Amino acid sequence: MADQKIVKVRKSAVKTHRQSEEARIRHKSRRNAISTMEKKLRAAVAAGDKDLAFELLKTQYAALDKAVKSGTFHKNKADRKKSRLGTLVAKTAAPKAE
Repeated sequence: MADQKIVKVRKSAVKTHRQSEEARIRHKSRRNAISTMEKKLRAAVAAGDKDLAFELLKTQYAALDKAVKSGTFHKNKADRKKSRLGTLVAKTAAPKAE
C-alpha cells in the first residue's frame, strides 16, 4: 500500500462531481413523481373514472414536458409515454361497441 501514488483531484473535477450528484437527486425525484402520477392515472382508468383520468392525463403531459425541459427524460421517451397514456385514456372514454 505504501507504493501507491496519490492522485491530485482538481477543483473542476470536484465541482463537476458535485453538480452531477445534485442533478441525479433532482432527476430521481422528478422520475419518482412522474411514476406515481402514472400509477394514479392507470388506477383511474381501471376504475373507469373518465373525468379524473382526463384531468390526470393533462397534469401528466405537463410533468413530462417539464422533465424534458430539465433534461430528466429524452424528448422521444416523453413523447412515447404521452402517446401510450393518451391511447389508454382514449380507449376508456370511447363507448364500448356491443
